[in-house]
Amino acid sequence: MANEIIQGMGFHHVALRAPDLDASIAFYEKLGMKFYTSWGEGYGRIAMLDFGDGGILELFAGGNENETVDPKYIHFALKVDDVDAAYAKAVEAGAKPKSEPRVVPLDSKPVKLTLNCAFVYGPGGEEVEFFRILAAE
Repeated sequence: MANEIIQGMGFHHVALRAPDLDASIAFYEKLGMKFYTSWGEGYGRIAMLDFGDGGILELFAGGNENETVDPKYIHFALKVDDVDAAYAKAVEAGAKPKSEPRVVPLDSKPVKLTLNCAFVYGPGGEEVEFFRILAAE
């Protein structure tokens, strides 16, 4: 469904602070993301990785795992074909489990959804969801 007000609008990237930028790049590459480009040095270093569909994960060097989370940020979700496999691969790559894969029937309206989802914490403490819509009625 195209945006009829702002032509060409679509998702481009999500940006995260990475306390250990190299560890975060390696982690996301183990999930199949492809390194795209980087620039800067030290705490000014930034890297971009492609999710696989043209969407970008932008990682900014710096910060630490103990920083408080911005109250507007909750998590970012990655759509996948197999939530169980994605969750297992992330844990194998070093993610900390938060919520194992589960099927969640929602009492949503007007579209009733049934989801399959799981959550992990990435190397910088960021919350990542693996997400698949199983049914939409």
